[in-house]
Amino acid sequence: MAAGDWWMLITLALLWGGSFFFIDVAVRSLPPLTLVLLRLGGAALTLHIVVRLLGIPLPHTWRQWRPFFPLSLIMCALPFGLISWGQIWISSGLASILNATTPLFTLVIAHYLTVDEKLSPPRVVAVLLGLSGIVVMIGTDALRNLGGQVPAQLAVLGAAMSYGFAGVAGRGVQRAGGFSHLATATMTLTCAALLVLPAALLVDQPWQLPMPGPAAWGSVLALAVMSTAVAYILYFRLLSSAGAVNLTLVTFLVPVTSIALGTLVLHERLSANHMFGMTLIATGLLAIDGRLLKWLRARAGTPQ
Repeated sequence: MAAGDWWMLITLALLWGGSFFFIDVAVRSLPPLTLVLLRLGGAALTLHIVVRLLGIPLPHTWRQWRPFFPLSLIMCALPFGLISWGQIWISSGLASILNATTPLFTLVIAHYLTVDEKLSPPRVVAVLLGLSGIVVMIGTDALRNLGGQVPAQLAVLGAAMSYGFAGVAGRGVQRAGGFSHLATATMTLTCAALLVLPAALLVDQPWQLPMPGPAAWGSVLALAVMSTAVAYILYFRLLSSAGAVNLTLVTFLVPVTSIALGTLVLHERLSANHMFGMTLIATGLLAIDGRLLKWLRARAGTPQ
């Protein structure tokens, strides 16, 4: 990964890490499916305005749009829904740990479905270190109820697996269509919003809900524009340059940025397990492309 890829990865982690705060505010006034619909719909509308202003063409035929519907299902609609439902029954800490298995699923999926992202010792070590860091940072108490509420846990694991398939599939769809990162993000989020729309209308009946307050609307706006529209432009750009496996490492950085933002903005206390967990995650990120292993061998004087 080049320096530019790392900066994009960190920025993406900041955007998605901040989303937990906005979701926490918005979900107090809006049911999950309606919140997901507003998030996806607002993001899609934002990107349509941007592509129109920039003069970027979007396809007009069903043949070109068709691959984006299954992609948006496994990349946005399905995992968003599974995680939202799962977190009704399990803690956010346990959900974060289960969601951090995304790189493990992606490693295996990419190994069998791609020709250029095969399993390698540095990648396996990096993912295991990162996952360990998540467990340490969030705390082992989050694992106390592991085994209880099995359907909810399977739902979050299903979301992680869905993200793994989405990373591999998204790279193929983007390459096959020859679309820009902005166009790909616009089409994916548009299709995702269309898929969520009937479910939100049927289940939540949002026209019967009380009008949310300014805090909820501000959170929805931040989620739609920053944590979704801008984030998915970076997502597809990173997907093409760094690959599906490297991209999913953002799931390790999201809790780091959430805790960092809580410390800097909300003045929350940073504990020893947070620092140790972040160190494990950083070590895993350094190990992903083999540079750390080569450096250690060089320091030890062993042949490379």
